[in-house]
Amino acid sequence: MAAEHDEKEDVGTEQKAASRIAAGDDIEAVKALTAANERMTEQISRVIVGQDEVVEQVLVAIFCRGHGLLVGMPGLAKTLLVSTISKVLRLSFKRIQFTPDLMPSDITGTDVLEEDRTTGKRVFRFVRGPLFANMILADEINRTPPKTQAALLEAMQERMVTVGEQDYVLPDPFFVLATQNPIEQEGTYPLPEAQLDRFLFMIMVDYPSPEEELDIMKRIAGTYEAKLDVVLSGEDILRLQQIVHRVPAADHVFQYARDLVRASRPGNPKAPAFVKELVQWGAGPRASIYVMLAAKARAILHGRYHATTEDVRAMALPVMRHRVITTFNAEAAGITADQVVQRLLAEVKPKVEESVS
Repeated sequence: MAAEHDEKEDVGTEQKAASRIAAGDDIEAVKALTAANERMTEQISRVIVGQDEVVEQVLVAIFCRGHGLLVGMPGLAKTLLVSTISKVLRLSFKRIQFTPDLMPSDITGTDVLEEDRTTGKRVFRFVRGPLFANMILADEINRTPPKTQAALLEAMQERMVTVGEQDYVLPDPFFVLATQNPIEQEGTYPLPEAQLDRFLFMIMVDYPSPEEELDIMKRIAGTYEAKLDVVLSGEDILRLQQIVHRVPAADHVFQYARDLVRASRPGNPKAPAFVKELVQWGAGPRASIYVMLAAKARAILHGRYHATTEDVRAMALPVMRHRVITTFNAEAAGITADQVVQRLLAEVKPKVEESVS
C-alpha cells in the first residue's frame, strides 16, 4: 500500500508541475521547473552514479534547444545517461552507432519503391530513418565519413532532412547528444570546426571517484534495479524553452559574456597577451549567444529568476572549449583549450561584482 501511495504521489506531482508550466505564468513555471529539476536529478541518480556536472549540462542543453557532444573514455555510461534522461522526460529515443560504412540514407531514411495494391501502380514511399525521434544518441560520431556527418548536421541545424526533392520535418523537441572517444583516433573522421560549432556544449565525462566507482560496482554486480518515473513531457520542454529566452539578465551580465568570448580572439586588441601566443582562432559570436542562453537556463534550474555572472562563468567552459583553436606552440607545450579558457576566466572579470541570490 505504501508503494502504491508513493506512485500516486509521484504522478500527482508530475501533473501539478505540468499544469503550472502550461498555465503561462513564467514565475510559476520557473518554480515548477526547479522542482522538476530536483526530481529529474533524483531520478537520474537512481541509474547514474555521480556525474552531477555532466547531468546538469545535458539538461541545460535540452532546455536551450541545443545539442551536446559528450567526450569520454568507453564505459563511463554516456549511452546509459542519454537513454535514462529520455525516459525521465518521456521522449522517444534512438541510438545510432556510427561506423565507417554508414551512409546518409541509413540515418535519414530513404524512398522505397512498392506496388499500390488498389491501382497496381508502383509508387515511392518514404521509410523514416532513426533520426525521426526526440532524442538521438549519435554514438562515436567521429567514426563515420563526412557525407554522413553532413546529413546529421542538416538535421541538427534545420531540424529537417532532405531526401530527393522532399523535405521531412523532424519531431519537436529534437536533440542530438553525440559521443566521442578522446584517445582512439585511428580510422576516424574528426569533426570539422563548422560542425563542432553547432554543438552548444562539449561535455567532458571523467572517471568516477573511488566511492562512486564502488557504488557502481555494487549496483551493476548486484540485484539493484532502478524504477524511473516520468517528470516532464515533450510539450513541457517546448514551453520551458520559450521561458529560457525570457529570463532577465542585467546589462553587465551580457557585457561580461561578450568580453569573455571576445578575449579569446587573438586579433582583438584587448585580448590578454597569452591569447595572442596560444590561440590561433577564438570563439565566434555563436559562443556569446550560447553562453548567455546556457546561463539563463542554469539560473532557472537553480530556482533563480535572473541570470548572473556566476552562471556565465559556470557555462563558459563547456561552451568555449571546442571553439577555441590553439596554436602549434600551445600544442607542443601541452596547453589545451580548457586551460586557455580557465585562464580567461581568471583574468577577465565582470565590471560589476554581484552576489548570487
